[in-house]
Amino acid sequence: MKQVARQARAEGRIVGLVPTMGALHQGHLSLVRAAQLRCSRLITSIFVNPMQFGPHEDLAKYPRPMERDRALLEQLRVDYLFAPAPEEVYPAGFRTLVDVAGLTERYEGRARPGHFRGVATVVLKLFQIVQPAFAYFGRKDAQQARVIQQMAADLNLDAQVEVCPIVREPDGLALSSRNSYLSPEERRAAPVLHRALLAAQREIAGGERHALRVVGTMRGVLRGEPLATPDYLDIVDADTFEPVTLLRRACLALLAARVGPVRLLDNMLIEESSGSFTVSL
Repeated sequence: MKQVARQARAEGRIVGLVPTMGALHQGHLSLVRAAQLRCSRLITSIFVNPMQFGPHEDLAKYPRPMERDRALLEQLRVDYLFAPAPEEVYPAGFRTLVDVAGLTERYEGRARPGHFRGVATVVLKLFQIVQPAFAYFGRKDAQQARVIQQMAADLNLDAQVEVCPIVREPDGLALSSRNSYLSPEERRAAPVLHRALLAAQREIAGGERHALRVVGTMRGVLRGEPLATPDYLDIVDADTFEPVTLLRRACLALLAARVGPVRLLDNMLIEESSGSFTVSL
């Protein structure tokens, strides 16, 4: 992979990278399409990263439909699929870990200790192997994307991290590989996360600027769904991921909840322009 990427750069190609853990869905494929608009040599990686799974998480049962994924990437004419084995990525004696302080202690970092260390470590390795000009991530995992942006800036990496919009089902559920774990009843309940964000959007459009009141509205919507158990809800500064009391500049409404045994994430970007706020779901 290093040799292929090096040759592409020597030919003057713009190398793009879409890192994934496989079980590809239209959210992943939207990243591929975004990358193809800008990059003349596109590499998609599939690697189920053991380092970002906790001891009681679903590493063993995480879906790995490699042939299906390969066929989807071939249909989109991706140039290269990079799918290394775990022992290639983490050979015997591997000792180096990457921590991004200040962005990883709250929310997903608190819920999944060590998760962002695993993410940052594997993404840095992928960036070093491929050395892309651009790398593409989805906003559904907003905190992860922000951590990777910070790592790239702090370590003077050449890759420009592009964060692309959330892709949703017709009923609003954000696409995720873990959606396949939902039972039919749980799947019907899962769009409650999106409904909570829509309620927040309506409040903001109506002039509400107090974050706690907007969060309270989201919490009320989630409480109306018996199968949903909230994990966290908050509105944070989009750059620092610190909680805010009043909406300002760019914020994110974050929420995580369990629907049955499945933990789902969603968020909404809130941006200020000329004194008014626009919302991106």
